[in-house]
Amino acid sequence: QVPLVQSGGGLVQPGGSLTLSCAASGTIFSIEAMGWYRQAPGKQRELVATVTQPGSTNYADSVKGRFTISRDTADNRVYLQMNSLKPEDTAVYYCNVRGISSAPFDSWGQGTLVTVSS
Repeated sequence: QVPLVQSGGGLVQPGGSLTLSCAASGTIFSIEAMGWYRQAPGKQRELVATVTQPGSTNYADSVKGRFTISRDTADNRVYLQMNSLKPEDTAVYYCNVRGISSAPFDSWGQGTLVTVSS
């Protein structure tokens, strides 16, 4: 497995912005996809946004127009810029990276809590 380290998150007021980042370390030959998922209390983990190797992006309907996923292929990092945050965005956010290192891998970050509250 390739370890992922997340940063960012925290408490923000409704309408505010936050940026999450996730770095994959080690020797990586190729990355198939990078993405962000979230899990709110009492709910299942859900997809937030993904970006594939060709650069195609996909967003959950609930975040379209507010969140932007981006990647740095040189550093194997993925970011999630979150704007116009709403209380319903409160959740633990996880990054996910799939690719090939010494073997195929599908790794998850440690999770970071985003709380949107006044």
